[in-house]
Amino acid sequence: MTAWFFSPVALGRIAVLRTVAYLFVPVDVFLITPWALAHRDVPPALYQPLRVARLLELPTPTHALVVGLCVALVACALAAATGRAPRVLGTLVAVLYLAWMLVAMSYGKVDHDRVSYLVLLAVLPTVGPARRGDRTPSERAGWAIKATAIAVVCTYFLASWAKFRFGGIDWLTGATYTKAVLRRGTIFSDWTVHVPYLLVLAQIGTIVFELGSPVLLFLRGRWLTYGVLFLFGFHAMVYAGLTIAFWPHLVALAALLPLERIGNPLQRIRARDRVRPAEEHT
Repeated sequence: MTAWFFSPVALGRIAVLRTVAYLFVPVDVFLITPWALAHRDVPPALYQPLRVARLLELPTPTHALVVGLCVALVACALAAATGRAPRVLGTLVAVLYLAWMLVAMSYGKVDHDRVSYLVLLAVLPTVGPARRGDRTPSERAGWAIKATAIAVVCTYFLASWAKFRFGGIDWLTGATYTKAVLRRGTIFSDWTVHVPYLLVLAQIGTIVFELGSPVLLFLRGRWLTYGVLFLFGFHAMVYAGLTIAFWPHLVALAALLPLERIGNPLQRIRARDRVRPAEEHT
């Protein structure tokens, strides 16, 4: 079991993943969930802190607190994306983003697509320095990737549990997808409501896929890559049909791809420059 948790992963994957994960922060803050910043002007009476916020006894968000948190989070994320001081800056980003999510989700709306991304931000600082293109295997990197993979799988598996918990077994044959298409459908999905039982079969397929998601934890090599690409395709289909995308979850999902194959372009240029003089002298 220890070997499974700490199966080595190339440090180069962590380097690429850090850049993607930290640059996603300002995209999320200003483009994907800009409504979180709007909470700076929401009356304090509407604040219903999540359990974590209550346990930590965090203060009620004010205009100054929300704006200050936003500025600090984005600044630290941009600094962390450079790869410098990975433990210090990475830890700051993880803590600040968690605080940002507590502000965002304490007004009656909680998005489950943030869990795996929060885990990713929490484990990235534990790896330490990493450079793009570095194929050196690291158990620390392996643990970070495995923890993220477990969070990704839990997001899918527990989603099926939530469906049965609140919708019962009737969720399988209900009209959940039909209502979703009628409310948010696009030209790619509007036709599905006219095909008998198609959306019911899609609901059954979703449950089967979510319950089977733990298989992802035991795939290796190209089969793992195929599995991750299948999931990206699934989310692309959902976005095309319902304009719903789990962006932070997709960033975490990318951790399972062989990102270490993305080398450092500066290193390639330097290597090419070293080769050219040698060729000229021969």
